[in-house]
Amino acid sequence: MRTIVGLQSRTAPAVMHMKELVEAGYVGEVLSCSLRQITSGVLTRDSGRTWQREVELGANTLTISAGHAIDALRFVAGDFARVSAKLTTQVPQWHETDTDVMVDVTSPDTILVNGTLENGAIASVFVANIPWGGNGLTMEIFGRNGTLTATSGGSTNVGNVRLEGAQGSNDLAEIDIPVHHTYVGEETPKGPPFNVGQMYDQFGKGIQGDDSSHPDFDTAVELHVLIDAMRQSSEERREIDVSGG
Repeated sequence: MRTIVGLQSRTAPAVMHMKELVEAGYVGEVLSCSLRQITSGVLTRDSGRTWQREVELGANTLTISAGHAIDALRFVAGDFARVSAKLTTQVPQWHETDTDVMVDVTSPDTILVNGTLENGAIASVFVANIPWGGNGLTMEIFGRNGTLTATSGGSTNVGNVRLEGAQGSNDLAEIDIPVHHTYVGEETPKGPPFNVGQMYDQFGKGIQGDDSSHPDFDTAVELHVLIDAMRQSSEERREIDVSGG
């Protein structure tokens, strides 16, 4: 049985090419990597969205924003072996705009993760929903021979992504994305629908027996095991082994 899950960063053309370059040795040995994603608007919600304030309901900055971003990082740079995390709720109340009341918040809005990848590289992750001036995403892969940087005013899963690189130099230059990473036709809208369309194109090809690559149920389980380890690390204030060995 074939399955598909909504981890559409994995079909963003720039993210796929970033992974392709890492695997081809563009940066050489991967030494470290960094991920930073900052969104804004944490102070207010209307009553139709304030249900996300309850951590028990599972839809929050950790599981959504950080989940998508960290999945893109592990897709490009490799899986985590160990993680140490700090999850906090920096804004403990939201203003419910249509009822003009303040509601208590238990879901995390700030996620800080340090870790070691299975390939030995060190990883640093900071994802937060802040009041003002969120500036999007930066994902960097630092290697012995070069550096790759992906930036987006939004995120890898729903935003446009710019890819830059440097080899044996400190000067980053934009990298063109090869057309073979675009599966959908020109009629597919840009923005949030694009990567979803890419993912379903691959899913359809897989059903028909063609070569394809898309996130499946196993991919989602692996990600949630990692997210659970981050929660455990924050609660127990210790590093957690997620290598599965």
